[in-house]
Amino acid sequence: MSKIYIILFLSFICVNICGASTDSRKAFIKKYKSIAIEEMDRTGIPASIKLAQGMLESGCGTSKLAVNANNHFGIKCHNWNGASFTMDDDKRNECFRKYRNPEESWVDHSEFLLSRPRYAFLFGVFQLTILTAVNMMGSA
Repeated sequence: MSKIYIILFLSFICVNICGASTDSRKAFIKKYKSIAIEEMDRTGIPASIKLAQGMLESGCGTSKLAVNANNHFGIKCHNWNGASFTMDDDKRNECFRKYRNPEESWVDHSEFLLSRPRYAFLFGVFQLTILTAVNMMGSA
């Protein structure tokens, strides 16, 4: 049960990161918390981090990329053989990964982070964040 409290605690710290209404943020968390928790259990990436980044990158699921490509994390087509969606970003007509459903985006985001050496340092930060939250809640 403490895992749920940590997830909710860290998620609500991050709720002000997108310009969406409180209701939109709550709906996003409610809709994607299960896949975020599954991915946390599978990979060790905190659900709160995935929820916060998903809210930020997808505008709480309402961005053009989220709506048209089920891509909640802005992952581009680098080394990708699947379906794609083209739109302007940093450059014109950039290629983004397109998924059959949002859950595929959440799983691919985990794989993306785990497979890129430039993100390796984050895993120590994730653990420190969780331990800090647990300590602040008096459970450590």
